[in-house]
Amino acid sequence: MQAMATARPEPAPTPSGERATRSAVVTGASSGIGLAIAHDLVGAGWHVLGLSRTRGALPSAATWVPCDLADVISADEAVQAVREAAAGGVDAIVHAAGLQYSAGVGALRPDDGARMWAVHVRGAELLVGGLVDVLADGGRVVLVGSRTMTGVPGKSQYAATKAALAAMARAWAAELAPRGITVNVVAPGPTRTPMLEDPNRASVPPVVPPLGRLVEPAEVAGLTRFLLEPSGAMVTGQTMVMCGGASLP
Repeated sequence: MQAMATARPEPAPTPSGERATRSAVVTGASSGIGLAIAHDLVGAGWHVLGLSRTRGALPSAATWVPCDLADVISADEAVQAVREAAAGGVDAIVHAAGLQYSAGVGALRPDDGARMWAVHVRGAELLVGGLVDVLADGGRVVLVGSRTMTGVPGKSQYAATKAALAAMARAWAAELAPRGITVNVVAPGPTRTPMLEDPNRASVPPVVPPLGRLVEPAEVAGLTRFLLEPSGAMVTGQTMVMCGGASLP
């Protein structure tokens, strides 16, 4: 599968040998938090390779790579397309793709749990595992988790997949530290995205945090970019919660 954009010329190396334009792979880049991250990075001069089922409002300056992370073949094809489109390697991987099904313990549907696991956890495995050899030394990995990972009634399957990301990030952080690569989780609370209106999660409506409003996708994008920039160079293996006080006692 080919990336849907005109090929870029390889950026000229800087005197230090680094590429002049940094590149980031962002999943879920067509809407919500992933789209906000893509726009933020493009505005900061990054080249974004956005993975999603549709292009949506992905910036025209970004490269769109069609991908359904719930499907192993599609995910593998997207990884190959990224490797071909970013021949010089990538500097960051941000896994923001997500979906949510809500149900009480007596009404859980195994297919819903399996799909969330496939997108949130297996998708991260396929993406990072498939690109780790072309991820630059000193590169960054950010997995978008959720404040829900600590457990919320009616969201047990979703919470389990997000909790898995935190454990996986810590393991990868230890494995990749010798290459200077950091791996972290950004875990937002209720965020103003189309997911809030998804009928699949209607049984557990969002609760406005104590600070009085929902988190904005641009705020999650700002925290993510902090971890991708030199400012976040010494943060690794951590879960950074942005919830407007929702996790307070």
